[in-house]
Amino acid sequence: MRRITRRSLPTATEGSLSDRQRSADVKRAAGTLDVQSEWKNARKSKALKTVLGTLREMAGTRERCMYCGDSHGTDIDRFWPKAPYPERLFVWTNLLLGCTECGRFKGERLPLQSGIPQLIDPTAEDPWEHLDFDPATGNIVARFDPAANNWMSKGTETVRLLQLDRREALAAGYQKTHLRIKSIIAQTLQGPVPQAETLIQALRAADDHGLSGWCFRGAGANESPFREFRAQHPGTWAVCETSLA
Repeated sequence: MRRITRRSLPTATEGSLSDRQRSADVKRAAGTLDVQSEWKNARKSKALKTVLGTLREMAGTRERCMYCGDSHGTDIDRFWPKAPYPERLFVWTNLLLGCTECGRFKGERLPLQSGIPQLIDPTAEDPWEHLDFDPATGNIVARFDPAANNWMSKGTETVRLLQLDRREALAAGYQKTHLRIKSIIAQTLQGPVPQAETLIQALRAADDHGLSGWCFRGAGANESPFREFRAQHPGTWAVCETSLA
């Protein structure tokens, strides 16, 4: 899972979404809102096509699912699900790009704790603050919080809901990306002082799953060869850590 920067929509598209949300709110107040039909009809509109196109651009050239970071993102997902939370049906910040498998696992569920979502929103927070990666299995797991002496709640609930630790194809993809990134760093250690921008470009090209975040800001920073790279080239490390955030 990678951190996603949310882009702005064209003014006309923003206006169209606002109009649709106001209309849905009126119907909801009157008790006549059919959420499924409302979304299905809107999905054919120019505004929603623009939304989908923007989400695909945000997801990068491979248009990966914003939840698992592996499968191809196929459609718009509502972070706050549409049936339980129709007041967010057409809210731009509630819309993500999801794959079929993550959509099936997530469904209309959103775990809450004191009203706060326990599913990670990659457009609003850094996933690696809550998640960890197990190189041996390729699984995404919850990050351990030493201060609380427990696994992080958002990480635990995200992994559980999306079954990030039970998907063999997903794990294999993460392992391949991890090996590519490790290879780049190991080769860099054998050469002269690396040019930060050149290294960053190579890492971005190799990183299909947002694992650079784990390698440079998560637990991966303490593992070989990243630990050695940080010790030998602290300046370049700092640039990479910032740029790959």
